[in-house]
Amino acid sequence: MPVPEAAVFERLREFAAVDAAAEHTTRTITEVFTGRALGEVPVGTAEDVAAAFEKARAVQQRWAARPPKERAAVLERYRELVVQNREYLMDVIQAETGKARWAAQEEIMGLMFAARYFARMAPRLLAPHQAPGAFPVLNRASVRTQPKGVVGVIAPWNYPMLLSIGDSIPALLAGNAVIVKPDSQTPYSSLANVELLWRAGLPRDLLQVVPGPGTVVGTAIVDSCDYLMFTGSSSTGSTLAQQCGKRLIGFSAELGGKNPMIVTRGADLDKAAKAAVRACFSNAGQLCISIERLYVEKAVAEPFTRKFVAAVEAAKLGAAYDYSADIGSLISEAQLETVTKHVADATSKGAAVLAGGNARPDIGPLFFEPTVLAEVTDAMECGRNETFGPLVSIYPVADVEEAITLANDTEYGLNASVWAASKTEGERIAARLHAGTVCVDEGYAPAWGSTGAPMGGMGISGVGRRHGPDGLLKFTEPQTVVVTRFLNLDAPWGVPQSKWQPFLMGVARAIRFLPGR
Repeated sequence: MPVPEAAVFERLREFAAVDAAAEHTTRTITEVFTGRALGEVPVGTAEDVAAAFEKARAVQQRWAARPPKERAAVLERYRELVVQNREYLMDVIQAETGKARWAAQEEIMGLMFAARYFARMAPRLLAPHQAPGAFPVLNRASVRTQPKGVVGVIAPWNYPMLLSIGDSIPALLAGNAVIVKPDSQTPYSSLANVELLWRAGLPRDLLQVVPGPGTVVGTAIVDSCDYLMFTGSSSTGSTLAQQCGKRLIGFSAELGGKNPMIVTRGADLDKAAKAAVRACFSNAGQLCISIERLYVEKAVAEPFTRKFVAAVEAAKLGAAYDYSADIGSLISEAQLETVTKHVADATSKGAAVLAGGNARPDIGPLFFEPTVLAEVTDAMECGRNETFGPLVSIYPVADVEEAITLANDTEYGLNASVWAASKTEGERIAARLHAGTVCVDEGYAPAWGSTGAPMGGMGISGVGRRHGPDGLLKFTEPQTVVVTRFLNLDAPWGVPQSKWQPFLMGVARAIRFLPGR
């Protein structure tokens, strides 16, 4: 299946929110598999961001005034368009990222799940609800939600559709406008969805994509938005959190991970080994929730390692716009350099290569074999630091207690995987892991796909949650409205304070006997 024609990318650039009348430098976007040019995208400026915010604020209040069911209907139509155009969207994802097609399909399914869940839940979550008033009968309290205003979304390159548009969906349903800064390497993935959202009936200017560098476009968005959603490295997330804190605006982020998998005696080793290949090497390991550390009880370490290494060696690397490849390419020279350095550093300090370990320029300029290392120590770069590539370390451990201790011995806390003799044992282990999500008998996908449950990190792996009710309500401001009836707190005419205040205290003391107090 060939890469989409150049005309497709030429059309998509027209959806970028930049001043068409102004002079702009451009950036060449390349097909990762080959290094060939896909097209040119204008590089946005701070002025483009300011214009985008002005337009967004002009339409946001009208959008917020529409009933949540009407907003949800637009996102339901968008979901249908995603399904109808899924092959085209996967072509765009693969061209920009170099990932295998099944990994590109993960993004499509993620968009489908997010649009369906939030469209279904938004009318209920955003509906006003009653709360206990201070004084029964006299006070009637209700809680309402108001949108933040204009939300900024700074998205990464590794899942460029899902982590730009997927995070925009709940923000839009909450009544906000959204300004997206895609990663400079993957703007077309966001732009392709702008077109579908407009076709679904989303007002133009309500969601705008401004391509450009983080130092310019990203900074301008942080300086103007009413809430920021970020996905990326922990170091950049810390910087952005400080900037948001200075402006006293809300901030949510999914950041890095050094995610563990635990395999205990009694686990189904064949299933665990096969699933571990996906868990470790999806998108060539360029996934914040993928597995980089494997802790295996010594009683089963040898057979598991043998089965896992065999499954890794059987995985097919390939540059194909179909499902013939198991593992795709790295996205950039920088990522290839990081993986190469981590492997070289580990082996120079005594690590053993059990599988892989080599770049594969014969397949494409940025391919690297899925690599399994043993005898890795904390003195090695890959020991405690996130590689974000096709590199995993395997550690035999004495027992489950040691596995849990080592799994938790990290600043990160994003995702974990557990394979045990029973589901019950797996859940017991999961409850003791310091991670925002834990998959029992799988790697990461079921936790990500459970859109009704919160998704996010502990430690330096994140702030806030996407998915679940919090994934929508974080884009709102709760407002409490209390109506006072019959009497206010002033003493009735003719009643002295010496009698009125003890009466109020008596009522306050009696309230504790009421249900829900």
